[in-house]
Amino acid sequence: MVNYTENTKLAEVLNSPEASKIIARYNLPCMHCAMAAYEAEILTLGQISKIYGIDIDGLLKELNEIP
Repeated sequence: MVNYTENTKLAEVLNSPEASKIIARYNLPCMHCAMAAYEAEILTLGQISKIYGIDIDGLLKELNEIP
């Protein structure tokens, strides 16, 4: 079981199909734009939460409930 934190890179989250589905529910914009792959490698969940106004506590709770 992975323990996701504010410091987890978005790319790590997107490697898990279950976690990707959760990210999609949070309407992270621009996941298919040219910068998305670059941002996924360098940005953490905490950073994207601040940039895009995502509820980090709710997101982490859901991600960490994945069996």
